[in-house]
Amino acid sequence: MKYLIEVSYEGVGKLTLAEEGGKLTDLHFERSRDIISGDLRREETPLLAEARRQLDEYFSGARRSFELPLAPQGTPFQLRCWEALRKIPYGTTASYGDIARAAGSPKGFRAVGMANNRNPIAIIIPCHRIIGSDGKLVGFGGGLDVKSFLLRHEAGFLKGE
Repeated sequence: MKYLIEVSYEGVGKLTLAEEGGKLTDLHFERSRDIISGDLRREETPLLAEARRQLDEYFSGARRSFELPLAPQGTPFQLRCWEALRKIPYGTTASYGDIARAAGSPKGFRAVGMANNRNPIAIIIPCHRIIGSDGKLVGFGGGLDVKSFLLRHEAGFLKGE
């Protein structure tokens, strides 16, 4: 059974979080088309309460990384991409090519784009930190305005704003 809660933050809107078996499985934006499936129950578990606490800290500028047990579901390549995303430091960005190389597929930047698109645990697996090779913001399930907000949020706290 999956347990889920909804939380809301200024700048990003409503987020839906889900956990199963003591691990976070989903964090989706309201406007993304991702659907949490399975046997669902709307109830805050200890893990979801901790995820909410860590998100509160992230959005207040007190947290730069997350310490939660995660269980994203994907292909082996997607899992490698998502693990590479988690290594991008707070307040910095990387390109699709950077992630392709880190995932062991140097020419797989398009496949990285698809893996990013399928990231089931947004923010915590920081797909918002991926930009085009030309430095432009590209594709994001929460919308480019939310991606821009998250990048400015992190940059602002790095500068002490």
